[in-house]
Amino acid sequence: MSFPQNRQRRLRRTPALRRLTSEIRLDPADFVLPLFVKEGLSEPVPVSAMPGVVQHSLGSLRRAAAEAAEAGVAGVILFGIPEHKDAVGSQADDPDGIVQMALRDLSAEVGSALVLMADLCLCEYTDHGHCGPLTETGADVTVDNDRTLERYASVAVAQAAAGAHVVAPSGMQDGQVAAIRAALDAAHHQDVAICAYAAKFASAFYGPFREAAESTPSFGDRRSYQMDPANAREALREVQLDLDEGADLVMVKPALPYLDIVRQVRDAVEVPVVAYQVSGELAMIEAAAANGWLERERAMLETLTSIRRAGADTVITYWATEAARLLRATEAARLLR
Repeated sequence: MSFPQNRQRRLRRTPALRRLTSEIRLDPADFVLPLFVKEGLSEPVPVSAMPGVVQHSLGSLRRAAAEAAEAGVAGVILFGIPEHKDAVGSQADDPDGIVQMALRDLSAEVGSALVLMADLCLCEYTDHGHCGPLTETGADVTVDNDRTLERYASVAVAQAAAGAHVVAPSGMQDGQVAAIRAALDAAHHQDVAICAYAAKFASAFYGPFREAAESTPSFGDRRSYQMDPANAREALREVQLDLDEGADLVMVKPALPYLDIVRQVRDAVEVPVVAYQVSGELAMIEAAAANGWLERERAMLETLTSIRRAGADTVITYWATEAARLLRATEAARLLR
């Protein structure tokens, strides 16, 4: 049937009709909020490249998590910045390391209301900024994959013991999920889930994050272990390998430049798919909105909708609490009309 019998605009005439026929509806429970916590802070410190984002003290972290829970956000994911760094990231698995302290605090206060996720990597903890201990072969200095797996296993057990519901290995080392699953099970943490950063690309969109996490490599880059942005089939192989090793959820990172990967992963697997709306995605929209080039809140919700439409079940986003509040306010206003 064609025009004039078929008029697509019939179903767009009113807000109620558009709501009735909407294929994707955002919900606060779709979101996970990333939080940075830095050892030694008494007050939060703003991140210059990420408007609205701060490095938290333990006190301000508790407040931010409570606000996220009150807004209906599903969970938080923690990134820690220690006072002291070394070549092997020894603070990452210290029982009194900053993330472990934060997890114990949040477990006591909001552990029944939020999923507590812990990013599992060493780049914030090493003095060289790479994701594991280094090895030298002649003039070539690289991350030692197998030594790194031993470190990741120890970090996972420390995070689980402190109260993490989910550990999220992000270092893109071969075999990391299997090593972590074995260590968790051996330590009687078999109920702790693994959200694998399965398809993490060597992206230009991570720059602001590295300021927030103080994790810029002191030399080189991470292209020898993060994925080439040109590769899609490889992403599906990485996802399947992580599932074979015991991952419970799989992640694509970044989100917006890789919506095609999100869709392909969603079509290929039955487990929950997570997409990380990274720091550069936030920074672009905030900068454009600050210049009056686009409507900030509409752009925020449109990008989140696009990530869900591509197939992500969960979106990690720095706007999680704000977006959740906007959605609730919009729904409340609709009900009052």
